[in-house]
Amino acid sequence: MQKGTIGVTTENIFPIIKKFLYSDHEIFLRELISNSVDATQKLKALAASGELKEELGDLKITVSADTKKGTITISDNGIGMTEEEVQKYINQIAFSSAGEFLDKYKDQLNNIIGHFGLGFYSSFMVSKKVEIQTLSWRADSEPVKWSCEGNPEYQITKGKRKERGTDVILHLDDESKEYAEETKINYLLNKYCKFLPVEIVFGKEKVWKDGKETESDKDRVINETTPLWTRKPSELKEEEYMEFYRKLYPAQEDPLFYIHLNVDYPFTLTGILYFPKIKDKVEVSRNKIQLYCNQVYVTDSVENIVPDFLTLLHGVIDSPDIPLNVSRSYLQSDSNVKKISNHITKKVSDRLEELFKNEREKLEEKWDNLKLFIEYGMLSDEKFSERAEKFALLKNCDDKYFSFDEYRKLTEGNQTDKNKRVIYLYSTDKQEQYSSIERAKNRGYDVLLFDCQLDAHYVNHLESKFKETSFARVDSDHIDNLIRKDDISKPDISSEEIDDIRVAFEAVLPSGSHYSLSIENLGEQESAVLITQSEFMRRYREMSALGGGMNFYGSLPESYNVIVNNNHPLITKVLGDKESKLGEKISELTNKVKEPSNELEEVKKRTSGKKPEEIEIADRDKIEELEREIGSVKEERKALLSSFGKDNELIRQVCDLALLSNGMLKGEELSLFIKRSLSLISNK
Repeated sequence: MQKGTIGVTTENIFPIIKKFLYSDHEIFLRELISNSVDATQKLKALAASGELKEELGDLKITVSADTKKGTITISDNGIGMTEEEVQKYINQIAFSSAGEFLDKYKDQLNNIIGHFGLGFYSSFMVSKKVEIQTLSWRADSEPVKWSCEGNPEYQITKGKRKERGTDVILHLDDESKEYAEETKINYLLNKYCKFLPVEIVFGKEKVWKDGKETESDKDRVINETTPLWTRKPSELKEEEYMEFYRKLYPAQEDPLFYIHLNVDYPFTLTGILYFPKIKDKVEVSRNKIQLYCNQVYVTDSVENIVPDFLTLLHGVIDSPDIPLNVSRSYLQSDSNVKKISNHITKKVSDRLEELFKNEREKLEEKWDNLKLFIEYGMLSDEKFSERAEKFALLKNCDDKYFSFDEYRKLTEGNQTDKNKRVIYLYSTDKQEQYSSIERAKNRGYDVLLFDCQLDAHYVNHLESKFKETSFARVDSDHIDNLIRKDDISKPDISSEEIDDIRVAFEAVLPSGSHYSLSIENLGEQESAVLITQSEFMRRYREMSALGGGMNFYGSLPESYNVIVNNNHPLITKVLGDKESKLGEKISELTNKVKEPSNELEEVKKRTSGKKPEEIEIADRDKIEELEREIGSVKEERKALLSSFGKDNELIRQVCDLALLSNGMLKGEELSLFIKRSLSLISNK
């Protein structure tokens, strides 16, 4: 028997291994099985080179557990180890490497995501004692037993293994007994090892016999040794790709399409990425890409390996060139990771461009499920945005699709305003904005459909990219104001009359929101009253709701523009009603305010140019007195007009119609509108 002390460079390394080194204790099984895979693959290499003369036999890795004893055994029939190799690889390299690793990354322990290659000592995270029974492939080798109880002391004695290979026996500590349970091992093997290149056996296949589940004599192989991504694309059929997706994501709908990655220079990368059906919302279940290293599962958190927008994809990527034993911040600056990230983005862009060029109809069919992904990519990745301009589509309210160039050619002839800007009209809801869409179509204009939750940001993005172009929601103003061809003639009424109309109409508009009222000549065929929301304010409120540093706009109250159509016969009638009912009284108030207004003007003219303290007290008092008198008359006039507005059924009706067309008439006000409408109809 030989005893010794393991040479470690960090004092008391075992508690550190146990507590800090791995972010997740459960990966010990992955690490030990990975070592067994390496030992098996090395044996195959020896056989291929002719160094190994004996038969390889049935190469497999067997996992077994004893819940009573609290042990787990990982057995392989790979190359095994001599006593000298045990000394070298277990006592010297592994543990000294652990010490060096801890010294180098001691400040980053909480950020470590994995430590491939230094895996054997992960067994001490869950074990109070670890044994190795091994026999080398070399001729005349003697079996070796190594054991250690979680401290720097070890023992090497003669082993009892009779066949080539290695057993690693873990004696679990009291806190880790659960790992010996069948369900727990099943879970770990399926999570980390289901695609390893060497068969992994755990127990026997179970069959139903005589109404109960029993074990058969057949080994239960838990992994698929040649997963789809390791095979050549030319060998595979569409259905095989779909079947593999169903295995990875049993509850998901079939994907839209896929990309098979296969690169061996200047880095190694294989994998299959699928475009899922995202529909109308960004599903927050991003972690659907599984990262493997030589078919060993590592993580499903790939934010630092693929661009953010590509984390919406599903599938598998496998690369031995991604450093897994360093912090996330290091990942972001690693050159291989950047190359891999750029390559994946390029392959995604290439696939979409290929669809656009060769299978345009197929792309259009899938566009509604793809557009959120494309928009997210264009908003978050400038390089992808530049590429996407070649294949991104715009969809209009008639369900027709256009490339950016095609749509420009379609609209620039008719939708260019007097300032030589092309105006892209769009709707966010075809039903709610139906009347505005029809109004635009009647002018020969086309209307795009932007009904995706990212569209407020996306419209801004496109507006910044397209030269001499503006986007306007089709209901954000009267259509002739959105695409203004000529100067619109102003109503031929006095400013006082405009103020009177404003007061009368504001009296019946709902409280809570801010309404900015104007009177315009829209033509006899247009609505009597039109309610719109400013493109600028509405868009930035929507962007604020989605996030993006614009919370200021989100905190502002809703504001609307109310346009009273001076040309409409009903408005002409309202003005006539106002004149017949209030004309005499308003004239009196107008005359009543003339004298104090003239006097105020004279006093102000006399005191013009003087500082406040230089104005005589008598003049200051006179100004205040006259302003109060004028203000009192104006308030009287306002109250008169406000009362007129509230009592005027026609004003209420045209305002309610405008509110109704915007989906803003609800509850009691809607009920009153219906009753009033029936009354007006029955009185005819």
